[in-house]
Amino acid sequence: MKLLIIAPCLLSPFYVYRGPKEKEYRTAEELRRLFAQLGDEWQVLAYPCPEYELIGWPRPPMSREAYMHLGMVEKAKTIADFIGRVLTEEMPEKVVFLGVRGSPTCGIFHTSSSDPESYPYKTVQEFFYLSKEERLKRSKELVIEQNFRLVQMPGILFEILMARFPEAVYVEFDKEDIEDSIERVKEALRN
Repeated sequence: MKLLIIAPCLLSPFYVYRGPKEKEYRTAEELRRLFAQLGDEWQVLAYPCPEYELIGWPRPPMSREAYMHLGMVEKAKTIADFIGRVLTEEMPEKVVFLGVRGSPTCGIFHTSSSDPESYPYKTVQEFFYLSKEERLKRSKELVIEQNFRLVQMPGILFEILMARFPEAVYVEFDKEDIEDSIERVKEALRN
């Protein structure tokens, strides 16, 4: 058996912090199409969304540092333990992790960064009551207000996973470049 371990928002766009937009629907559609072509040798594990597990849904955009401030490291360790248990029990011959570019938890090579001291944590509660349109608008405002930056480092969960499972293959999916991302996934699954 070979195992593809995937960030859940790539398969189900409804996990995305603010709710899905067109790029999330298209990403899920393209990945489902690709998975339908996989042979019986591949299994897919979508682990629990760390951000959903910690805060719920919907939630405002937050950086890696803001999530760390809220205690994400412990939640990420619990999810990494779950993945580790699956790997220990199933002993797949190949493991491919698929993360999300820019994600504060599931970014592999790129995550979001900002100053956690200036983050308006009260927006976590406020977001629950906003309509989808209001969330989309407020999300854009928060990203600008908080000066979110894309930095080269893993998200919180993937930092743990890469340390625990260095022999695995890691692929970062960029929802802004779906075609190239699908090609990278195909390549990782072939080799």
